Amino acid sequence: MSQERRGRGSGEESLYRIPPYFYIHVLDQNANTTTLQIGPKTYIRQDNERVVFGPERMITVPPRHYCVIENPVARDEDGAVIMENGQAKLLHADQEFRHAQEPFPLYPGEVIHTKVTPLRVVAANTALRLRALLDYESGAEKRTAGDEWLFEGPGTYMPRKEVSVEETVRATVIKANQAIKLGARKECVDRDGNERVTGEEWLVERIGAYLPGAYEEVIDVVSAYVLTEKDALHMRCLKTFTDSKKVTRRNGEEWLVKMSDSETYIPGVYEEVVGVVNITTLNSRQYCVILNPVDENGRPQLAKKKLVKGECSFFLVPGEKLEKGIQAIFVLGEDQGLILKANEKFVDGTTTRNPGDRWMIRGPAEYVPPVELEVLCERRAIPLDENEGIYVRDVKTGKVRAITGETYMLKSDEELWNKELSQSVEELLASGKDPLADRGSRGASAQSKSRDKTKVVTFRVPHNAAVQIYDYKDKRARVVFGPDLVMLGPDEQFTKLSLSGGKPKKPNAIKSLCLLLGPDFCTDIVIVETSDHARLSLQLSYNWHFEVADKEDPVAAAKLFSIPDFVGDACKAIASRVRGAVAGVPFDEFHKNSAKIIRSSVFGFDENRKVKSRFDFEQNSLVITSIDIQSVEPVDQRTRESLQKSVQLAIEITTNSQEAAAKHEAERLEQEAKGKLERQKISDEAEAEKSRRELLELQAHSAAVESSGQAKAEAQSRAEAAMIEGKAAVDQAKLKAEAVKIDAESELERLSNARSAENKYIAEQNELEVSKAERMSEIEVNKFKMMVSAIGADTLKAMANAGPEMQVRLLQGLGIRSTLITDGSSPINLFQTAQGLIAPPMPAAKRQKRQEYSESEDESN
Repeated sequence: MSQERRGRGSGEESLYRIPPYFYIHVLDQNANTTTLQIGPKTYIRQDNERVVFGPERMITVPPRHYCVIENPVARDEDGAVIMENGQAKLLHADQEFRHAQEPFPLYPGEVIHTKVTPLRVVAANTALRLRALLDYESGAEKRTAGDEWLFEGPGTYMPRKEVSVEETVRATVIKANQAIKLGARKECVDRDGNERVTGEEWLVERIGAYLPGAYEEVIDVVSAYVLTEKDALHMRCLKTFTDSKKVTRRNGEEWLVKMSDSETYIPGVYEEVVGVVNITTLNSRQYCVILNPVDENGRPQLAKKKLVKGECSFFLVPGEKLEKGIQAIFVLGEDQGLILKANEKFVDGTTTRNPGDRWMIRGPAEYVPPVELEVLCERRAIPLDENEGIYVRDVKTGKVRAITGETYMLKSDEELWNKELSQSVEELLASGKDPLADRGSRGASAQSKSRDKTKVVTFRVPHNAAVQIYDYKDKRARVVFGPDLVMLGPDEQFTKLSLSGGKPKKPNAIKSLCLLLGPDFCTDIVIVETSDHARLSLQLSYNWHFEVADKEDPVAAAKLFSIPDFVGDACKAIASRVRGAVAGVPFDEFHKNSAKIIRSSVFGFDENRKVKSRFDFEQNSLVITSIDIQSVEPVDQRTRESLQKSVQLAIEITTNSQEAAAKHEAERLEQEAKGKLERQKISDEAEAEKSRRELLELQAHSAAVESSGQAKAEAQSRAEAAMIEGKAAVDQAKLKAEAVKIDAESELERLSNARSAENKYIAEQNELEVSKAERMSEIEVNKFKMMVSAIGADTLKAMANAGPEMQVRLLQGLGIRSTLITDGSSPINLFQTAQGLIAPPMPAAKRQKRQEYSESEDESN
C-alpha cells in the first residue's frame, strides 16, 4: 500500500494495487477519456495512461443516511450506467440523492455535493414545510414548481432533488380557555375543510396540539377572558361579520359580553376588547343619572337622561355614562334645604315648573332630584349667637343686610355676601383685638389670617378706648367706647388711625383701629440750642390722657378723632415751647435748672406765678399731665469732651480712695488666713500619724489571716475536687452501661422486626406466585381446549398431513429421488456424496411410464 499511496495523484507509477472498496480514475491520453477502475485488482498503467484520482475509498451510505451527488452519471431503464466514447455519460448541473446501499465509487466528473448526512427525523406534533423546486410526479402525487405542503411527523423525511425544506413547523398547544389566531398566506383549505382566501384570519379553539397547514401561519395565541357577575367585556367590531350566535355585527358597533352570555369569552378576529366594564351597584340610599341611555332595541338615545334609583345592579352599555357618578340621596334634616333650578318644563306634583325657576325644599325629607332639574346648592341653617352675624344679599333687589342673634337659613333668592376690607384693616384685625398687646411691633405688618368674609366683622374695643365707625351709605359716623363689641354693618368701615412713633417721632409709624384714652406716656427726642450756642439733645417723656365730659354726646366723642395724629401734633407743640425757652438761657443755667425751665415752658404759670400742672389741647380733649427729662446729652463734640473730662476726674478720685481702703482690708484678711492655715497644718499632721499607725496594725493582722485562710481553702478545694471527680466517674459508668443496654435492646428489636417482616413478605410472595401459576395453567388449558374445539379434529389432521403430502408431491414433480437439507452451520463431507446423489440414466421405457403416471396424477388433482 505504501507504493500506491506514494503514487496517488502523481500518475507516474506503473503498478497500482487497488484494495477492495477502493477505486481510481485513469485518463487515456490518446482517447482523452477517463475510466473507472474498481478494486480489488492490480492495475498496470500503460504508457498512454495516467492515474488522475485515487486510490480512494468508496462512499458508504449507512442506513437512515443519505448523500447528494452533483453531475451524476446517466443510467438506462435497468439502472446500468450509460457509456459514451468509453466513459460514463454525466447529467451536468443535476443532482442525485443516494440513500443506504452498497458502497459505490464516484465516476469521473461526479462530485459529492453533500457528505453523508443522517436523515431528518420529524417528531410528533412537528412538520417540515416543503416547497417544490421543479414539476415532478411521484406515484399518484403530482407537484408543480412553487407548491408548498407539509411532511408531518412522526416519520423520517426522505429528501428529493425537486423539493427544498423551507422550515420546521411545530404544533401550537391550545390549552383550556385559549385559542390561536391563524392567517392564510394563500388560498387554501384549512384542516376543517373550510376554504380560506389570502389574508383571511380565523380562530381555532379546540384543545390540544394544532399543526398549522402549509399556507397557514400562527398570528397570536388568544387567552379567554373569564367573566364574573361583577364585570363584563366592552367589545368593538372591526369589520362587519356574523358572530357564533348568528348575530350580525356592523363595523364600529360596540356591545357588552356578560356572564349570562358566556362564562369565558375569546374575542374573535374581527372583535376588539375595549376594556372591562365593572358592574354599577346602587344601594337603597343611592341614585345615578345615565346620559345617552340605550333603548330596548340597543340604540342610544342621544341627549337624553335616565334616572336610576337603588337598590339595583346594572352594566353601563357602550355609549352610556354617568352624569356625576353614583350620588347619595339627599337626606334633609330640619335645618337643611336644597336650592333647585328647572332646566326644562315639567310638572312637580301639582306645580308646573318653567325653565329657569328657582325654589327651595326644606327638610326633614328624602329627595331624589329628577333629570329635568339640577341642584344648585345645599343649604343649612346657620346658628348665630348674639355676638355673631352674617351678611345676606337679595339676588333680585341687590340689597345687603346683616342678620345677627338668630338661627337663619338662606332663602332661594338670597346668598351670602362677602364684605371686603382694605388690606391694612385686614392685617389689624388679624393681628389681635387688644391694641395694648405687643406695642413694640405695632409698626410691623401683622401676618394676615384667613377671615370668613361672609360673617359680620366684629371688633372688641378694650377698656378705656374708643373706635370710630363711618357709614358710607348714611354718611354719618359713630364712636363706640370700650369695653364693648363693635359689629360692622354692610356699609360701615373702621376709621383707621396712623400715629407717629419712634424716637424721635416719625409719622405713620403706628396704625390702629381704636384710640386709647389713657393715661399713657410717650417719649420724644428734642434738639435745643442755648443762648451761648450749645446744642443739646433732650429725651423727654410725657404723660397724657383724654378727657371726655360726656361720652353720650356725639359732638364730644367726635372731637377725639378730629386730629388724625394726636401724638405727632402734641410732640411738635411741646418741642416748639421747649426750644423757645432753652434758647433764652445759657448752658450753665440750663444745666442747673433744666427741669424747671422745661416744665415752665410747657405748662406755663398761673396768676400766682406757679407752674401749672397740666397742658390742654382743646381741639381733641388731650391733656398732658407731666414731663420727665430722661437724658440731656450735648450735640457738640467739644462740649461733650469737656463734660467727659470732668466726670472722669471725679470718678478717678473716688476710685483711688476706694482702692486704698480695699487694699488695706485685703492685707489684714491675708494675715489672719495665714495664721489659721499654719494651725490647721499642725493638726492635720498629727491626725495623719495616728491613722498611719492604725493602718500598719491592720495590714499585719490581714497578712496573718490571709496566709492561714489560703492554705485551708486550697486543701478544702482539693478534697472537694476529688469527691466531684469520683462521683462524675461513677455517674458516667452508669450512663455508659445504660446506653449500651439500650443500644443492644433496640438492635435486637430491630432485627426481630426485620426478620418477621421479611418472612411475612416471602410467604405472601410465594402464595402470589403459586396462585399466579395455577391461574396461568388454567388459562393455558382452557385456551388450548377452546382452540382445539374451534379448529376441529379433521382440520388438525388435514393440517398435520398437508406438509408431508406437499413435500411428496413437490419431489415427485421435480423428479428428485434424494435430497440433503442443511442450515450451513454443521460441517458435511461432500467429497464422496456425489456418487449417491447422481443417479444412473433411467431407461427410456421406465421414463415414459413415469411421465404418464405424473400426467394422470395432475389430471386427478
